[in-house]
Amino acid sequence: MVALEAGEVQVTHLAKTERVQLPRGSWSSMVISSKQVLGNRSSLGYSVFKPGTALLPVKHNVEEVAMILQGTGKLQLDERAITYKTGDALFIPAGVWHAVINDGSEDVIMVFGFPHPDYPPTESRASK
Repeated sequence: MVALEAGEVQVTHLAKTERVQLPRGSWSSMVISSKQVLGNRSSLGYSVFKPGTALLPVKHNVEEVAMILQGTGKLQLDERAITYKTGDALFIPAGVWHAVINDGSEDVIMVFGFPHPDYPPTESRASK
């Protein structure tokens, strides 16, 4: 990181971030976090979920927002599933167990964010 003045606009690029490998060749990356940006209070991530991907349920200690840029699938909650498609925006309250599922035929591309400077503290559990 370069020393910047307070309030200065900072630019990061997806290609320069570290990928977290997920099942079935899927992956996720934090594009804006304290690793790339100085003094941030929120973070932004980018994920690609390959067809057939079903992640284990997680819950974060802060809310999450997400935008589906491509694809269709489900967000599995404890008692029901919410379907999503290209153009949908999701709001997931803090403490809600959720699992991303791509049951479509194309990659799901999702941008997500948190009111936290990094990927927030998160619990994970095995599927029910």
